[in-house]
Amino acid sequence: MLQALRVRDFRCYGQLNWEIPVRGALLLGDNAQGKTSLIEAICVGLTLHSPRTGRLSRLVRHGCAQFGVSIDTQHGRRRVVWQAHRLEMQVDGNEVRDYTQYLNAASPVAWLGNRDLGLVSGAAELRRDYLDFLGTQWHPEYRAELLNYKRALKSRNLLLRHARPDMQALRSYADVLARHGERLIALREELVRLLEPHVVEHHARISGHSRELVALRYDLSTRPPLLQGIAQALEADLRAGFTTVGPHRDDVRLSIGGEPAAAYASEGQQRTLAVALMLAQASLLQTETGSAPVLLIDDIFGELDPQRRKALLRALPPDGQVFITTTHLSWLEGEQLSLPVQRIHQATLV
Repeated sequence: MLQALRVRDFRCYGQLNWEIPVRGALLLGDNAQGKTSLIEAICVGLTLHSPRTGRLSRLVRHGCAQFGVSIDTQHGRRRVVWQAHRLEMQVDGNEVRDYTQYLNAASPVAWLGNRDLGLVSGAAELRRDYLDFLGTQWHPEYRAELLNYKRALKSRNLLLRHARPDMQALRSYADVLARHGERLIALREELVRLLEPHVVEHHARISGHSRELVALRYDLSTRPPLLQGIAQALEADLRAGFTTVGPHRDDVRLSIGGEPAAAYASEGQQRTLAVALMLAQASLLQTETGSAPVLLIDDIFGELDPQRRKALLRALPPDGQVFITTTHLSWLEGEQLSLPVQRIHQATLV
């Protein structure tokens, strides 16, 4: 359980100390008051990742040079500081240099955000981000392979934009991309296989146990082996100025009743599937890690119809901490929610 949160120069917060309630909290306030930034700080402190941006430098408060997040849990204290384009990590006051060591035994986190309601019909990037956020907590190798792949991809793309690219260097980076990319693909395929039954179960509950068949499939941007696919796409890459195939271009195909959900499902069906995907994060992480995840729910209840809203409320784990941001409480409509209300105004707890 999380016991206390301290932040410094994070997003809109100059400094904040918060003694966290045992069950979590319902964070209430107008837009742009700091509700989402507060749960984002929890996410960064536990996972070293923000679901809102891929660059930690963007989390630094305007005009400042660094940010810090410290979280006290029943198992000790975790602290991260971002400065000079690097992340400094501590566990119980001891410096940690390895991401895996920092993340070891950290509470798993499930993020359910307004943006995720577009998981089904939105761009493939949304579904890749969803997998990566989940995967880095599920498997110790996932983060390392993802980071190594992204570094090699960035370097190769820079070469491709040169007026006269170094062909030998391009071949070298293709080897690195293929090595890390093949492993990342294998991890993602396994993750999708493990995730599917959780999505199916939650979808059935939310939809009132409809008989619609839900399926997930990892969709490759090129046929294996990856190195061969990259080599075959070289001319296209040179024309485009970037790498056109690889796991950074892969997707997750979602279907209902055997048909592509993005193309044939109604808006209601798409939202049901999106909520099922969000809930599946939590149940999969609990199954795989043995720990109830911290649920961070960012302003989605007001966007759901009563049926899906009630289904989501019923699905909240009874043994985990839950943090919900909202601008109003009218969506409760008489439903009981055993969370203390914490009001936030201008990045201050009131």
